[in-house]
Amino acid sequence: MPYVLLALAVLAEVIATSALKATDGFTRPLPSIVVVIGYGIAFYLLALCLRTLGLGFVYAVWSGLGIVLAALAGIVLYGERIDAAGAVGIGLIITGMLVLNFLSRTGGH
Repeated sequence: MPYVLLALAVLAEVIATSALKATDGFTRPLPSIVVVIGYGIAFYLLALCLRTLGLGFVYAVWSGLGIVLAALAGIVLYGERIDAAGAVGIGLIITGMLVLNFLSRTGGH
């Protein structure tokens, strides 16, 4: 169950971060509300995950997946582009998360 909560925390954070761009400096109410609620949900779920999972693991997965998914959201929602170096960087983030999850004893517990 903590892994599901972690996935939901990542999703809420990515939604909030994606909406942050649409707030236009918090001048648009609806996206601003999405940001506040999304981050609130993300941090609450993150706190629940930390009851059973290690801080280093949770933060690495949360931030790593958040970076990758936010970059993809930027491409899909806002027409942003990614260059070769950016793609390599995202690949390294994913590789790091896989190493942490499957090869390191730091892992989930």
